[in-house]
Amino acid sequence: MVKFGVGQPMRRVEDERLITGKGRYTDDISLDGQAHAYMVRSPHANARIVSIDTADAKASAGVLAVFTGEDAKREGLGIVASPAADMLKNSDGSSIFKTTRHLIAQEFVRYAGDTVAVIVAETLNQARDAADLLVIDYEALPAVADTAGALAPDAPVVWPELGSNLAYDWSLGEAPAAAAAMKAAHHITKLNLINNRIVVAAMEPRAALGNYDKARDHYTLYSPSQGVHSQRNYIAQFSLNIPVEKLRVVTEDVGGGFGMKTFVYPEYPLVLFASRMVGRPVKWTGDRSDAFLTDSQGRDHVTEAALALDKDGKILAVEVSTIANLGGYQSQFGPFIPSLAPRGMHVGVYKVPVLYNRVRAVYTNTVPVDAYRGAGRPEASYVIERLMDKAARELGIGQDEIRMRNFIAASEMPYKGGASLPFDSGDFARNLTDAFKQSDVAGFEARRAAAASKGKLIGQGVSYYVERTAAGMSDYARIAIDADSGIVHVWTGQQTNGQGHETVWTQFLATRLGLDVEKIKVHLGDSDILPGGAGTGGSKAVYLVTGAIGDASDKLIDKGREIAANELEAAKADIEYRGGDGEAVFAVVGTDKKIDLFQVARLAEAQPDLGELAGDGEYSQKGNTFPNGAHICDVEIDPETGTFKITRFVAVDDFGHILNPLIVAGQVHGGIVQGLGQAMGEHAVFDNETGQLVTGSFMDYWMPRADDMPSFETSYNEIPSTSNALGVKGAGEAGTVGAPAAFINAIIDALKPYGVDTVDMPVTPMKLWNIIQKGRKAAE
Repeated sequence: MVKFGVGQPMRRVEDERLITGKGRYTDDISLDGQAHAYMVRSPHANARIVSIDTADAKASAGVLAVFTGEDAKREGLGIVASPAADMLKNSDGSSIFKTTRHLIAQEFVRYAGDTVAVIVAETLNQARDAADLLVIDYEALPAVADTAGALAPDAPVVWPELGSNLAYDWSLGEAPAAAAAMKAAHHITKLNLINNRIVVAAMEPRAALGNYDKARDHYTLYSPSQGVHSQRNYIAQFSLNIPVEKLRVVTEDVGGGFGMKTFVYPEYPLVLFASRMVGRPVKWTGDRSDAFLTDSQGRDHVTEAALALDKDGKILAVEVSTIANLGGYQSQFGPFIPSLAPRGMHVGVYKVPVLYNRVRAVYTNTVPVDAYRGAGRPEASYVIERLMDKAARELGIGQDEIRMRNFIAASEMPYKGGASLPFDSGDFARNLTDAFKQSDVAGFEARRAAAASKGKLIGQGVSYYVERTAAGMSDYARIAIDADSGIVHVWTGQQTNGQGHETVWTQFLATRLGLDVEKIKVHLGDSDILPGGAGTGGSKAVYLVTGAIGDASDKLIDKGREIAANELEAAKADIEYRGGDGEAVFAVVGTDKKIDLFQVARLAEAQPDLGELAGDGEYSQKGNTFPNGAHICDVEIDPETGTFKITRFVAVDDFGHILNPLIVAGQVHGGIVQGLGQAMGEHAVFDNETGQLVTGSFMDYWMPRADDMPSFETSYNEIPSTSNALGVKGAGEAGTVGAPAAFINAIIDALKPYGVDTVDMPVTPMKLWNIIQKGRKAAE
């Protein structure tokens, strides 16, 4: 047996390095002779740039260069790519309007934080001082920030050439079929929902270090990415207009990404451009205030939804109409997130004959919106689980019963029918039953009565979520053995942002080769090592990388068998590889003749035509996986103050075969906290008249803290996926998908005495106090 192999709760191999200060983040990297860049941001949400006088700034001490949009235009710089704009069309088949986002704003700025100039100096402070000497003349224009209000006839238009703020009008399903189902329904539940905008707030702010090698005409970028290959491709092809082989992107440790660090931001190609222009490496590091203004943000939907049911409480149709805010520009995948990312997900885990989903995306003078942990799927799950909760209350059906009546049964897997998702596996009824038992739902009403006797309100909320992980892409791996050190090195196309990838890849390869984990070294984040990589996002890493590592290890072993056969004087067909129980050897079948793996590697190194014992692997995943589970949340509210606390949170999840229970628990806990954070207080608020971000710091933007959370009770039913050899299902985003609806449903349940049937996120003590006061007055 391999020490700490697959399935064992191995502690993270990266943690000692990170918690002892030995991590190496982008800002920790410095190059000889580097200069520093400062990005000058627009103070206006919508304005025309009349002129920029750079003379005094250029003459300032230590300044090496000042670049404006006109300089970028003259030097032939390109744009920030938005490939998602080409992925979908309007409902009438026409192409959607595609915004042009220059690396430095030209003529117009479209949100407060848009880059208007770049100053490069010997030190960061010198660059900051020079920024104060820029003389920029703006013509301020009316701004719009409100999501639904952006479609008002008199709303200021972000892109005048478009003629309105409607970015696209997309739909899935047939409206007439949905209308017919609604007409035939015994009962219709309707809801208006707001999915509030949130700031990503990764622990590590973004940074970039660019270096241009004039002799080679080659660029190197160090950045905190979620995948070096996509950044290389988009920057080279769209921003710098150079062949991809002329750019190398390197990412070392990353302090949180959550989707936001997937994308190319103007600062990344700009430091490369600046390095070429000044002849020195150029470094830029953002701060927290800058991150609030420039990092992509998440969510921001206004939705009308309806659920049609027959007389038995079974679903006939789901109808969802959403207005989604894209911000001032189309971010890299911005148009994709409210439309194609959650396509079909509004039906949840239920048998649904008909779904009609309409999405109208709008432009506003706000920070661009893109993927945030879950990327469209939490928004969809929130809609259907809020509908199911309200329908149960309206019909007088138990929260478990209405779901049980509509679940796709385990016996029906694999399932494909109507508008339901094409599940390969799952046992939804089992998960919900287990969650109800663990939450002691049967004893809840007694607890409610006891709380009421103490002047408290308590509520219990249920949410059954489903996630759809990414597929239809390939990933790569390379394994090479260093005979001298006795270490097996592995490179993959994924990029850890704190999820524990190094640990899981170590466990998997250790099991595959039968080695102790101490002999495995994982490397990430260098676009020159592998031909490509899918990057981290969509909870796909585990099956893509294990598939690629499996292929690479098979090829390495095959190469080793050939070398061992020559050394042991046997036919290759008679050589087998044996790993585990203290040995890793190539042996002649049926004999005691064998040679150690590292001895074979030394032989390979001695042969010029071989050079090393290595294997290069590739894996493609066609089918999605569908992690799913039941979340049950208990809350307690003090009606005199509106303060509340979560007293219990139970999650029963199905992630298929679990490779490391500790890693999964960490991902579930983190995901739940991020989902609850949005529901409990996180809210990016913009002034609708000025477009200014009102919650522009942690003084105004609420973030969840450890003492806001209970001790989560998590358990798993491992029902293998059939879409991959390991039977795994992605676990990275699931907690964020299920938690918000469970919490809000619990709040609504607690407020039943006041006739409340809906509450929007985020829930704050002030909001609850006002609701309770209103309810008391109505009862007088």
